Amino acid sequence: MLTQADDYRSLRKTFSWDLPARYNIAVDVCDKWATSDPSRLALLHIDSKGVLEHWTFQMLARSSNRLANLLSDQGIGQGDRIGILLPQGPATALAHLATYKLGAIAVPLFCLFGPDALAYRLGNAGARALITDQSGLEKIDHVRAHLTSLELILSCDGPASGAIDMAQGMQSARDLFHPVDTAADDPAVIIYTSGTTGPPKGALHAHRVLLGHLPGVEMPHEFFPQNGDLFWTPADWAWIGGLFDVLLPAWHHGIPVLSHRFAKFDPEKAFHLMGEQGVRNMFMPPTALKMMRQVSRPRERFNCRLRSLGSGGESLGSDTLAWAQEAFGLTVNEFYGQTECNLVLSNCAGLMPVAPGSMGRPVPGHDVAIINDKGQVCSSGETGTIAIRRPDPVMFLGYWQNPEATREKFIGDWLITGDKGWRDESDYFYFLARDDDLISSGGYRIGPAEVENCLIKHPAVALAAVIGVPDALRGQRIKAFLVLEKGHQGDQALREAIQDFVRTQLAAHEYPREIAFVAELPMTATGKIMRRQLRDTSPDPD
Repeated sequence: MLTQADDYRSLRKTFSWDLPARYNIAVDVCDKWATSDPSRLALLHIDSKGVLEHWTFQMLARSSNRLANLLSDQGIGQGDRIGILLPQGPATALAHLATYKLGAIAVPLFCLFGPDALAYRLGNAGARALITDQSGLEKIDHVRAHLTSLELILSCDGPASGAIDMAQGMQSARDLFHPVDTAADDPAVIIYTSGTTGPPKGALHAHRVLLGHLPGVEMPHEFFPQNGDLFWTPADWAWIGGLFDVLLPAWHHGIPVLSHRFAKFDPEKAFHLMGEQGVRNMFMPPTALKMMRQVSRPRERFNCRLRSLGSGGESLGSDTLAWAQEAFGLTVNEFYGQTECNLVLSNCAGLMPVAPGSMGRPVPGHDVAIINDKGQVCSSGETGTIAIRRPDPVMFLGYWQNPEATREKFIGDWLITGDKGWRDESDYFYFLARDDDLISSGGYRIGPAEVENCLIKHPAVALAAVIGVPDALRGQRIKAFLVLEKGHQGDQALREAIQDFVRTQLAAHEYPREIAFVAELPMTATGKIMRRQLRDTSPDPD
């Protein structure tokens, strides 16, 4: 846990890891509180009908014990992979807690996934069990015959053909369970990469990954926890950002979490929810935050009382940061990480100046650098690959059943993220692009994030994505895909006006020579723009 400090250098200098040899996530985030403070509030859940439920840590402990016994009675045990295909809510939390208590390995799955995506992940992980609901069962029915390892399905919202009624099974199960005595380095969870640069790979993490996340949560949330904190995110708990940036770190500290997942994200309803429930801490993915800009006069209309707001996954840009300052009355602390090694860079406005456009400085406990292709550390101002030195408690154990890809992820002791960036003399890091997203045009190397951030400053543009497409003269030219604000017509006049805007605001060589107006952008389930898909749909010129 970070200790309060007056400046960044003091905080970093005084930090040291204190990692136990034996550690189990579920014991840490649930059972310790159920024993020491049974009535402590853990979860506020608002279901799809608006009904509010309160869960204490003792309720979670007893229910997850019942679920662990139910799974054990069905032959599921240590090392087995358990798919969890559920939205935010109590059942999802219980599934994770029971899995960790068993010493099994959780495989979080997005509800947005279709049958093929689910079949790939469940098959690749060799999952023996799946915990889902009726909606998930409908998708699995199409591919179940191909999932030869899948032996058990639990349905959390009623009986179904080919599945055990989880609630009924838990009623007859014991509410006492002795968690497996796991080592901190024992595997706990497989989180699949978003697949923006190839087929999804399963990042295998140990129980210690939660402890590794803690400084990277505490820093952007202004020395979390504080009295009265309440955490919420619209991000799915299937994403590392929802699970390990919000739910489990909050419970490690005994802080309650609000769970409510919109069927489709509604920015106005999000403002209402935050004000009504008194949310104090929020992780908001950049795409969702940019969508919230569409809401007029939020400070006048909603009684939001946020203490901290973190964001990561895509660059926000100075315009969105300025809007958020006005809308929420605080500075958004941007942070950086990836599925394999999360939350290693962060801002903290209460501790140090926030440099616009920066992902922040290295979080205490993590050695982050910009390196070249030979693994040598680059000088300040020099472009290279963002890398993290091992060993590091938040770093993955490796890709599931893919040792070759694991080896390729490292240059010596440096984990290479595949993200291009640079750092300044004060050790602030700046993101440029994924390796395959960089645009090479007329001898210039252009990161799409900078162009996209400029584009959304135009009053007609709601969302923007930029790629490079082949160009006989320049090598590549910039093509922009734009979702317009309501009331704007995507015609040639607007196209030229936007091009002139970027020429003037950014640079003459970075304006989009080609613009496509679209209804929506292809996104990963974690809200990242799938530029690879945009490239695939942009044919080469004749």
